[in-house]
Amino acid sequence: MSEHTKQIIRHLHGVKTMQDIAQKGGWLQRIRRLQAWQCQRLMISHQTSYANEKFKPAITFFVNELYGPKDFSQRDKDIARVVNKLSTVVPDKALQTLATALQLYELSFELDFEMVKKLSDQDLNRARYLEAYRACNNSHGRQQQIYLIEVLGNHLAEVVKIRGISALLLLSRKPAKYAGLDALHTFVSDGFKAFKGIGKVEDFILPIVYHEQRLMKLMFAPNQPNPLPDV
Repeated sequence: MSEHTKQIIRHLHGVKTMQDIAQKGGWLQRIRRLQAWQCQRLMISHQTSYANEKFKPAITFFVNELYGPKDFSQRDKDIARVVNKLSTVVPDKALQTLATALQLYELSFELDFEMVKKLSDQDLNRARYLEAYRACNNSHGRQQQIYLIEVLGNHLAEVVKIRGISALLLLSRKPAKYAGLDALHTFVSDGFKAFKGIGKVEDFILPIVYHEQRLMKLMFAPNQPNPLPDV
């Protein structure tokens, strides 16, 4: 078993464990509401990138397929079913990219779970969000989250350049459907399509990373005005 395969299994197990704990503790729906609010914030903060036709699919993919309140359980089950066979049919770089995506997914859920415990059960707004964000006091985790966004963006840009990857995705569509792996195939295909026409990846990812790092520093800085946009 390759190291990337082990990482994929570990991240899937980590997310599943946290989701089960959140479900049993009555936290899961509150986490979903938090994720929905944060997705709106991300779209407002990065509306310039979203308005760029080259970048719009990538922004949408990050928000809808890697982070948001969507139920990813079927996709995760698909990955768990075939993960031991993936290394025989997909390039190592693609496995590495999937491992990074799941690492970001796991870390984001962990940060959200921690944050809902600091939030009251009132309607979420920018003031309550900032108060809970600061109360978590987890700047290292937040910095790691932003770093993984940059790493994943670069990995995805490299994967779409792999020779034959487009044909592989096209040829595997029907077999994936017959095998009950629609959710996984859709996730991979959407990621490929989103980054295929992005051009120079630095032009897309660096402004996002710079903005999120600056926002994070302002949010953790004491006695600073609230830097969040109205959501």
